[in-house]
Amino acid sequence: MKILGIGNAIVDVICKVDDNFIVQNNLTKGLMKLIFHENEFKKLLSNLKIEKTVSGGSVANSIVGLSQLGNNVGFVGKIADDNFGLKYEEGLKDENVNFCYSKKREILPTGTCLILVTPDSERTMCTYLGTAGKINADDLDTKIINQSEIIFLEGYLWDEGDPKKAFDKAINNSKKVAMSLSDQFCVDRHKTHFLDLVKNKLDIIFANEGEITSLIDAKNFNEVISFGKELKKHLIITRGVKGAISINKDEVIDIGVKKNLKILDLTGAGDLFAAGYLHGYINQFSQKECLEKGTELSSKVIQQFGARI
Repeated sequence: MKILGIGNAIVDVICKVDDNFIVQNNLTKGLMKLIFHENEFKKLLSNLKIEKTVSGGSVANSIVGLSQLGNNVGFVGKIADDNFGLKYEEGLKDENVNFCYSKKREILPTGTCLILVTPDSERTMCTYLGTAGKINADDLDTKIINQSEIIFLEGYLWDEGDPKKAFDKAINNSKKVAMSLSDQFCVDRHKTHFLDLVKNKLDIIFANEGEITSLIDAKNFNEVISFGKELKKHLIITRGVKGAISINKDEVIDIGVKKNLKILDLTGAGDLFAAGYLHGYINQFSQKECLEKGTELSSKVIQQFGARI
C-alpha cells in the first residue's frame, strides 16, 4: 500500500449558517471546537438544516483524494457498530479505500463533526469525537503499517493516553511518517508535544501559516522559513491567498493561488491540498509539481460543498 492514513473517523454533517449563529453559540469563526457531551452536540444541530453528510475526518478526506487519483491507499479510524459507523465504512469502500479496521460495539457512538459554513465560505467546526477519540494501540495492525510506504497522521487525533500510544506505535513501525498539524487549536493545546514530533519523529509536515507560526512562536514568516531550512525535512505550508510554500533543506519553492474561483465552501481545502502534494511525492514529482497538484485539488474542492471532489 502506498499510503496508510490513521485519523479520526468522523461523519461530517454540513450546514449553512449566518454569522449570528457563530456569535450566539460562542464559537470562533474558522476554528474547531471540541464538544465533549453528546447532548450539547444534538442541541447545536437541532435547529439546522443539513446540506450534506459524508464519511469524513481530515486524513480520511486526504486518503479519499489520493484514491481518486489512482493510488492504492488505506485508512484506520475507530468507529462503533452503529448506523453512522456502517455508513462511514460503506462510504470509504465506495471510494476504493481499504478500510483497515473491524468495527465492534462501543460505549460511545461513531464520531460526528458539525461543519458550519457562513456566507463568506469560511467553515467553523464543532466536533464530537465519540469513539473516534478513543483509538488505542490495539486498533492498529503492525503488519499493515510495515507494508505501507508512508503513514499519514493528523493532529486532530493526538491526545494524551491511548491516542498517544497509537501514534507512537504507528511511528515506531513505519517507514516514513507524514502529519498534518490540523488546526491552531490543536497546536496551542499540544504545542510541546507537536514541536517534538515535528523536530524528531516526522518526515513530512503539513501546516497552514497560523499553525506553524504559533508552533514555533515566530515573529514573522522569515523566521518560519529559517526554521524550515534548519529542520531538514519536508515542511509544506499553505498561506491562504498568498499561496503555498515547500521547504526541504535549503530548497524553498512557493506557488500562488488559482485566480477567479467561485468559492462556495473552504471545507477540506487543506485535506485535498495534502492529497495532491502526497500524490506528487509518492510518484516522484518535483517540489513545484507537488505544490501545483495540491493547489489544483484544493481549488476544485472549495468550489463545491463538502470535502470530496
